[in-house]
Amino acid sequence: MTSKISIALFLAVQFFAPAEAQQRSRQRPSYRTCTDGVTPQCPVEATTYGYYPELGPNAFFLALFGLLFVSSLSIGIWSKTWTYTLALGGGTLLEALGYLGRVLMHSNPWNKSGFEMQICCLVLGPSFVAAAIYLTLKHFVLYCGPQHSFLKARLYPWLFVGCDFASIVMQAIGGGVAAGGGSSDNLDIVNVGNNLILAGIAFQVATMSVCGVLVLSYLWRYRKARAERHASQEKSAFDLSRSQGTVSRKLYIFGGMLVVAYVTVLIRCIYRLPEMAGGWGNPLMRKEKEFLLLDGMMLAIACIGLTVFHPAFFFAPFAEFRKSNRKTVSEGDASN
Repeated sequence: MTSKISIALFLAVQFFAPAEAQQRSRQRPSYRTCTDGVTPQCPVEATTYGYYPELGPNAFFLALFGLLFVSSLSIGIWSKTWTYTLALGGGTLLEALGYLGRVLMHSNPWNKSGFEMQICCLVLGPSFVAAAIYLTLKHFVLYCGPQHSFLKARLYPWLFVGCDFASIVMQAIGGGVAAGGGSSDNLDIVNVGNNLILAGIAFQVATMSVCGVLVLSYLWRYRKARAERHASQEKSAFDLSRSQGTVSRKLYIFGGMLVVAYVTVLIRCIYRLPEMAGGWGNPLMRKEKEFLLLDGMMLAIACIGLTVFHPAFFFAPFAEFRKSNRKTVSEGDASN
């Protein structure tokens, strides 16, 4: 009799335990279940970030990136620098949408739409900004002398923008998967998305590092060949301008700005590696000040520089290349 009672109790536990565990899972706070916002059953500490995003800084970045998007788009349409505008405009637009999501989360940290928006947009935005930097390298190499580059000038945008696009795809898929997993309270899916985002960011850091090494090697080879350039009858456009004293100060300003933009985007990407590697909701991810400084502020500095010191105004070879292209196209149309 005792054995029969024990068996009955065992079966009852096996039968009811999964249902009870499932009930607890349904009651666990998530972006799917906490539709009423922060409540005793859905505390802010249970959200991914564990805090109310501050309204002031996030609204500031929303307004700043929105203004930069409108400005870059207007300058791009006026100067017809389409590829540069697509890259920089896409980056500033994504950053603005990302901070819009964080502003929405200020009043309700459980806001599902805001959560998904800021994850996807703030992950992808820097890749577009990095692409804008890569697009100028070809023109610098052609202007200063392609013979000093290990890589052919025309390959710079194809190689680095191509790699950047690959990182965008990985991060976009990861952001979508992570946002979907976070909304459905499925931590396994969230972790898969997180790993994809991490892989995309790591690939982006590797791409930027290779780009930096190639640029440094170019500068070193350029300085090393100083004597050869003086002896040679064939000089680059930059060397001719220097000998004639016609090099504009704007060129050096633009070059310095590109270095600052490159460094700030790289800092942001390096910061994101430990932030994402620690897992969803890890202690570093829950520190808003670090995020605003190392992500928001770094991208703001880069985008301000790339917009205010636009190559259409500060980098004559870039602007002349666009004009020559338009002239070639118009002459071709006239001949037809």
